[in-house]
Amino acid sequence: MIKKTRIKNTSIAKFQFFNDFPDGNLVIIEEGKNIPFPIKRVYFINNLFNPKALRGMHAHKKLEQVLFCVNGSFVLTLDDGTHSQKITVNDPYYGIKIGPKVWRVMNKFSKDCVILVLASQLFKKSDYIRNYEEFIKYVKK
Repeated sequence: MIKKTRIKNTSIAKFQFFNDFPDGNLVIIEEGKNIPFPIKRVYFINNLFNPKALRGMHAHKKLEQVLFCVNGSFVLTLDDGTHSQKITVNDPYYGIKIGPKVWRVMNKFSKDCVILVLASQLFKKSDYIRNYEEFIKYVKK
């Protein structure tokens, strides 16, 4: 897992964890500490059995989120309209904070991949930009 991003409005969130071997690990995620916004929505993505699956393919106008891979791995491509960066997400102790105006695409999911997302807003269809050309126009304003 990388420790720094090059994309505007993104960063790495490191989660606190305790190794309680042989009884597993405890991972702690707290609003105001490693999540820099109030959490309004939580969702997860799993059962990614299609090796050609593509997820994301959108940006948000205002929503912020932290996503992390609880299990397995995937590749996250972030784009701020000027720069693009691919990140292999495979460490459950680190999340990717994605702010507004960042295009994201997820692919190359391992069969055991589970992605957990913490979001700053409830679902709002009007906050999504689902066309890349419209995204570029929006960020260049």
